[in-house]
Amino acid sequence: MVLGKSLVVVCTLLALALGVLPAAAAPAERPAPREVPPGLTLSAPPTYAGQDAPVTATLADEAGEPVAGASLRVERRSGDTWAEVAVLTTAEDGTASLPVTLTRRPEDNVLRASWAGDETHEPQATGPVTLPLRRRNARLRVKGPDEVVDETSVRVAVRWTTGSGDPVVGEVALQRKRNGRWREVEVLTTDERGRAHTRIAPRDDSRWRFRTARQPWLERGRSPVHRVDNVPPGSVVRLGGPDPRRSLPRAPRAQGEGPAASITRVPGKVWRSMKGRTWHRGCPVGRPQLRLLRINYWGYDGYRYRGELVAAASVVGQMAGALRDMYDAGLPIRSMVRADRFGWSSRLKGADDYASMAAGNTSAFNCRQVVGRTGVRSPHSWGRALDINTWENPYRSSHGLVPNSWWASRSHPRVAWRSSQHRVVSIMRRHGLRWTYGTADSHHFDAVPRSAKRGGHEHDEHAPVLPPECATEVCD
Repeated sequence: MVLGKSLVVVCTLLALALGVLPAAAAPAERPAPREVPPGLTLSAPPTYAGQDAPVTATLADEAGEPVAGASLRVERRSGDTWAEVAVLTTAEDGTASLPVTLTRRPEDNVLRASWAGDETHEPQATGPVTLPLRRRNARLRVKGPDEVVDETSVRVAVRWTTGSGDPVVGEVALQRKRNGRWREVEVLTTDERGRAHTRIAPRDDSRWRFRTARQPWLERGRSPVHRVDNVPPGSVVRLGGPDPRRSLPRAPRAQGEGPAASITRVPGKVWRSMKGRTWHRGCPVGRPQLRLLRINYWGYDGYRYRGELVAAASVVGQMAGALRDMYDAGLPIRSMVRADRFGWSSRLKGADDYASMAAGNTSAFNCRQVVGRTGVRSPHSWGRALDINTWENPYRSSHGLVPNSWWASRSHPRVAWRSSQHRVVSIMRRHGLRWTYGTADSHHFDAVPRSAKRGGHEHDEHAPVLPPECATEVCD
């Protein structure tokens, strides 16, 4: 038995010598003493506004040894003055602490501390210390309708709160996206509930959002994008069949209420564009006998546009009256631009009426030849003929239907007429514009000057209502 115990001891000693058994654990290391900067300091972790920041004051001597039992005076700045917050006594580790409620304004969160010293230590004081704010998340919510009727306004509102739901008073920027970039439209100020509103009147489909700048206590904010669709105030024309072969830039939007017709002398800029296109030497009328008519009209898309045409001074008022009645009746016009905008046509010896008709354009004065009849002057040369919605109301020329054949046998209650009882034809007739050639030239109307009617006969000292060649033949 004794031999067995001795053998165990020997084996154990041998195992330790050879490193087979682990050695006894080394004694645990003592943590290094906390380094304390000499002097008096104030510190606090970043804290949300409205909450208590745990402020710690630390006092150490020149050797970095904590000073215990010291009375520290802590002050807070208010404007240009300092007010005592508390008197603290340091613990064995040279620290003392107190809670300080932070505001949203960094200038209100400034502290300083001082110590009068003792027989072995000099007095100590801190400079002004701004307690750090922790920024809250911002939340912006936008509210408004999804649609706006063109030429009207709608109310759009925003509510600005923190991520925890507290309202925020301040400036919010309303932005609109244009050409791929967000652009500032207006700056609003939210009230005590964090709310603000304004009115917008976009003339097309638009996207909006609100944004706020970053603040010391709050992150920058951005609302979701709010889309507002612009819808037409009028009725959209529903058509089958082919579209016009020629497209035009979008017409200028309407100006003023209703048709807002304006008749003026032909301005210099317009006359310069007309020369060499709708007017040239040898024309039967000149600038003094012509007028420029600008008038609002309903487009096929239900929106209001502003068009213009040049017509004879003797009948421009009648044309304006007829177009006013069309507007009031909600009868739309595809486009209304001056014929000179289509350039010179060597084929017609005037502005290109083929292009004008291919665009479905409504126009009047154009000193040119009749389409399909070389050498015959068109009634439009006197500025007394009015062509309306030319695409849907074709003309039977000597070389076929112009500008298309699809519409020749079709009508539409608002834009295409094949009967003298159609509303458009009736309106024209009421204002002295004859549907001279009927369905042979559906879009063409000839104005009979009111002043030319004497004794039941038409008379005008300047020119006949129609050229002699067009009394029996169709002339457009």
